[in-house]
Amino acid sequence: MVAIEVPEVEYTDYTNRQLVAIPLAVLAVALLILGGWYLATGAPADLGVEFTGGAELRLSASETSDLEMGTPEARAQLEDPDTFSIEPSSIQYVPGDETYIVTFRQEDLPEDSESGDFDFGDIAGEAEDAGFTVTGEDIVSPSYGSGVQIQALGGVVIAFLGMSVLVFAMFRTFVPSIAVVISAFSDIVIPVAVMNLLGIEMTLGTVAALLMIIGYSVDSDILLNNSVLRRTGDFYESVQRAMRTGVTMTITSIAAMIVMAIVAWIFGIDLLRNIGIILAVGLCADLMNTYLLNVSLLRWYSFEGVRR
Repeated sequence: MVAIEVPEVEYTDYTNRQLVAIPLAVLAVALLILGGWYLATGAPADLGVEFTGGAELRLSASETSDLEMGTPEARAQLEDPDTFSIEPSSIQYVPGDETYIVTFRQEDLPEDSESGDFDFGDIAGEAEDAGFTVTGEDIVSPSYGSGVQIQALGGVVIAFLGMSVLVFAMFRTFVPSIAVVISAFSDIVIPVAVMNLLGIEMTLGTVAALLMIIGYSVDSDILLNNSVLRRTGDFYESVQRAMRTGVTMTITSIAAMIVMAIVAWIFGIDLLRNIGIILAVGLCADLMNTYLLNVSLLRWYSFEGVRR
């Protein structure tokens, strides 16, 4: 097993303002990206069919076709601009079922699809002409998608608020508690901004990844706060002790997420690839926020703030 050596950081060489400059600058850029996206599209991120409504086809290989599911050739056939008259929003491969799920945005469908009366005949026929067999058809109305969107957003908000209440109940002091909350907030905002830049849609799967990031973030921040506030020893000694465990744990998780994303990309499993990318970005943001932003706030609290 390869051991991860965590170098000791000489925090005394840097002021609190220097420590918070980088994480706050990155957070500001991420917020600008989300704000620009909202002004341009009406949403802070690109929403998937689950949230906006649309149509979905499940395809398997036709008996008369020589296409093999999961191969680059099969995916290239679906991505070919000449295959469908309506551009697909996403193409996902399901290895266990040997099928592809092809989705189409509501805005690209005929107006009659808003009432659930969309005729799949045209795009289903185009899929069959390309060598596939249609095994399932589904349509998500805009009103249903809006309801799912509210539920997903509510889940993230409830999880974040619940985390905040728990943190304040644990530490019962403002500065250490708000440090955890700010770090968790930044850990969510930064991956969402990166999703926009990489063209990753907000789906139920990516929302689940964001919820996981909240858990990772709170875990590393509470580890640091407990080491500094509740254990004996010098401040910097306590920080280094927390870093030895926290950095090792986070880097291991980042490596696992990168491997998952690469493997999912090779096998064409878009959802797992996207989740791996989001978690890797979120964990990198967590390293920055925990050991720069959080440490600076804790140091101010310990030496200059209320706790003296």
